[in-house]
Amino acid sequence: METVDLAFEELGNPDDAPLIILHGFFASSRNWRQIAEKLAANFHIYVPDMRNHGMSPHHPLMDYPAMTADLLQFINARGLTTANLLGHSMGGKVAMWFALNYPEHMDKLVVVDIAPVSYKHSFDNLIQALKALPLHEISNRKQAELLLASAIPELSYRQFLLQNLVLKDGMYCWRINLNIFLLMAPNIAAFPVAAQRAPFTRETLFLAGEDSGYVKADNMKALFPAATLSVIANAGHWLHVQQPDVFIEQVEQFLKINRS
Repeated sequence: METVDLAFEELGNPDDAPLIILHGFFASSRNWRQIAEKLAANFHIYVPDMRNHGMSPHHPLMDYPAMTADLLQFINARGLTTANLLGHSMGGKVAMWFALNYPEHMDKLVVVDIAPVSYKHSFDNLIQALKALPLHEISNRKQAELLLASAIPELSYRQFLLQNLVLKDGMYCWRINLNIFLLMAPNIAAFPVAAQRAPFTRETLFLAGEDSGYVKADNMKALFPAATLSVIANAGHWLHVQQPDVFIEQVEQFLKINRS
């Protein structure tokens, strides 16, 4: 499988246990910088940009086997024998598929507000709204935000998506390839068939937002029999943004138990 070299941010002491943080769909390493900086007090942090995201190369194929192959190459290139993985949403699915396929490279697994299931969620309307944005008429990000308001009512989500809008040679353009995103979005909502994979038996923590419906208690035990589920109050899908202190406390407590 053709892989891409992932751009990444690195923080913390190289002598500490490695922790790789994997972002979600439409996000990038920059969305995790504040969390990564705090976790870097105890861990050697890597935050890669997944293919087609952030500063990493674009590729027409975007599915979990491909992104997992990128991650394996990334780990091997860093000379890591094993690592802890923390993944949110799409990144959580990458982390789970990696754990099921390459358990020998794993220490502990943290999955944030996603389960190893295929969802019926569609990104088509969202991506079409971004594609319809008249970039040639936009002179500042605020204009783009207002133009998207009817299609994407939630302000914080609009602002999150618009982090992918960049100024280049005096013109606004998308850093991401929206045509690839549109074609590959069904792969992101899905999860590969794992029937032929042995369960991942190492310690696994699923963190879910109380106000999010992505994770149910019976979703993970078949593939992750050692998993525990912790639900964070007053938080939805973006629990690391909405409850960062609780999130960091739970991640650190879990990763330090029986830490090698």
